Amino acid sequence: MNDIVDNHYKIKSFVLRQGRMTKGQQRGWDECWDKWGLTLEAGRLDMVNTFKRSAPVVLEIGYGMGLSLIEMAKAEPAYDFIGIEVHRPGVGSLLNEANTAEVTNIRTYNNDAVDVLSQCIPDNSLTRIQIYFPDPWHKKRHNKRRLIQPDFITTLRPKLVPSGVIHLATDWEHYADQMMKVMSVAEGFNNLAGEYTFSERPTYRPLTKFEKRGQHLGHGVWDLLFEKIAY
Repeated sequence: MNDIVDNHYKIKSFVLRQGRMTKGQQRGWDECWDKWGLTLEAGRLDMVNTFKRSAPVVLEIGYGMGLSLIEMAKAEPAYDFIGIEVHRPGVGSLLNEANTAEVTNIRTYNNDAVDVLSQCIPDNSLTRIQIYFPDPWHKKRHNKRRLIQPDFITTLRPKLVPSGVIHLATDWEHYADQMMKVMSVAEGFNNLAGEYTFSERPTYRPLTKFEKRGQHLGHGVWDLLFEKIAY
């Protein structure tokens, strides 16, 4: 098992990237950002006011093009979902696909997760935090850039309700080992699968096309589910 990465490096969830958008992604921005987009400038979220109801809230950090997040939101209409994604075309894709699928229980930020967590997400407000397939920064000299490190997990814990869950997934074994070590020593969490044991993929997490392709090639995927201990 590998050592936990030294955390002197200031973690960012990613580097903001704008990129070129397709017509559909631009349509998502133009037609839906004002309805479903969230900004740092608006400050601390009032979840009830944001979603116009009181419901459990799930936060996903780094949702890519958003297809899996939309699938989850559609399958769990009793939950509300907030996504954070730095890639502008990905945000446009999420908005466009959600609008097409008539999924309205999603909101999104186009900002760095560290900033959103510190400025916008209230403590004790999230039922689940999910981070699926974050950049593994596989070169050893870049390991310090990985998102799942002790200080970041410390910032996540207060945002969860008692018994709220952090759900991590990766297809990079070395990163899975690091995630397990970080989470196993993090204060105030309990591994739902048992000590130093990876979880089976919950049915609510859809298989992505890349994951399906990896399965055919014999690649592994590791899920970790850790529950916030209610003191």
